Amino acid sequence: MDTAATEAPTWPTRIAQGLRASLRFTLNVAMPPLCPACRTLVDSTGLCAECWGKLAFIAPLYCPRLGIPFVYDPGPGILSMQAIANPPAYSRARAAVRYDDVGRQLVLAFKYGDRLDLSPMLGGWMARAGRELLADANALVPVPLHWRRLWTRRFNQSAALAEAIAKASDVPVAYSVLKRVEATVQQVGLSHAERSTNVQGAFRVPPEARGEVAGRRFILVDDVLTSGATVDACARALLRAGAAQVDVLVFARVVDAARAPI
Repeated sequence: MDTAATEAPTWPTRIAQGLRASLRFTLNVAMPPLCPACRTLVDSTGLCAECWGKLAFIAPLYCPRLGIPFVYDPGPGILSMQAIANPPAYSRARAAVRYDDVGRQLVLAFKYGDRLDLSPMLGGWMARAGRELLADANALVPVPLHWRRLWTRRFNQSAALAEAIAKASDVPVAYSVLKRVEATVQQVGLSHAERSTNVQGAFRVPPEARGEVAGRRFILVDDVLTSGATVDACARALLRAGAAQVDVLVFARVVDAARAPI
């Protein structure tokens, strides 16, 4: 286990996480468990049978660069048209599920519904989807939030997922190697070009962290991959600081059904 890039969360973060866990335990005792996607009564924590059946896991066959599912087997090593036309700065991207129906509801519950109790389940699925990436990674890097957004949201969902993946894989989390230095507007509703412009220069490796970055392999962790503009900007910042390789692991990714994957 590589511990050089590991930095424990600050004590205020640990206290906040402990308080949320205690509150969640109290609520679970007082109220029966509900499916996090549809709010149907379930016997234990997790999805109901109907939502489980609708959850669209992403498995091979997919583009080896972007992780976009193929509709048929194009042959070994064949990239998607998106990867050929607009190759990203990162090397590989993997996602656990498609961002549709149940996947979207899980993200919304986790990210905006303060459902931190979902992070072990989501992170476990991500660890399985990213086994290939985790095998040779030195550290996980959560996509950072600007301090103003972190203040209003109260937690970084990417960091919570990274911590769950770390427990499932023994790959440590590097909390301090990447900072968000610009408070950008929300990416929702922006075009691909607008998203790229919005996050340009928003991320930076602090000078004191460059020694931890140089020559090492990182996995960027986020909840959703849409255009890829945010993780691409993060990857560029890490690569400029000397990272040997940057991959991406997310819970859900948008798959555009209107565009042929190959």
